[in-house]
Amino acid sequence: MPTRKSEKVVSLKDIKVACQACSLNEICLPVGMEAQDLDQLDAIIERKRPIARGEHLFRTGDDFRCLYAVRSGSLKTYATSEDGSEHVMGFHLPGELVGLDAIADGQHPLSAKALETTSLCEIPFTDLSALSQQLPSLQSQMLRVMSQEIRDDEQNMVVLGQKSAEERLAAFLISLSNRFKKRGFSPNQFNLSMSRGDIGNYLGLALETVSRLFSRFQNEGL
Repeated sequence: MPTRKSEKVVSLKDIKVACQACSLNEICLPVGMEAQDLDQLDAIIERKRPIARGEHLFRTGDDFRCLYAVRSGSLKTYATSEDGSEHVMGFHLPGELVGLDAIADGQHPLSAKALETTSLCEIPFTDLSALSQQLPSLQSQMLRVMSQEIRDDEQNMVVLGQKSAEERLAAFLISLSNRFKKRGFSPNQFNLSMSRGDIGNYLGLALETVSRLFSRFQNEGL
């Protein structure tokens, strides 16, 4: 819809939120960095238009150029098998980095799709690598984030390999609760942006099983 002549067109630069002012800076990449170091990190970060629900951030095989920090909204990452079916590998919430698994080979091994309207900080990896050599605090934080991702993957393997269907879904909901709490949101009431089908896919459960367990949890007042 065209704007009226009297209306001011606001660009993304006008609403740019610096790392120091971002409400997620205590859980995102800048954790533990000094203010002057944050300014240098903020200088290389690009904040582009939000991506819409169902839009891809990147696809399997795309060249790796940037890491992405979720500012708002959520994403899912997934692999695609030879028959075209999706295998959900993870869900990403505000303050979390996406794309770390592409550093090794220079290509994204997974696809990333928005589950809702999602805003991101785009961090060019070449610039980030150069800056991390100058800032020991940034280099330490990068290692911490990578270590956290490895630990989360290991914990997920334990859940999927040793738990019952009920325990898998319960562990998933508790994990989401803890992640929302860490971001200052309610740990008891939150929206699930992912479908029950995606949850089942991620947990290795049939859609019918997920729906049945949700109903049981609700009936039991859990």
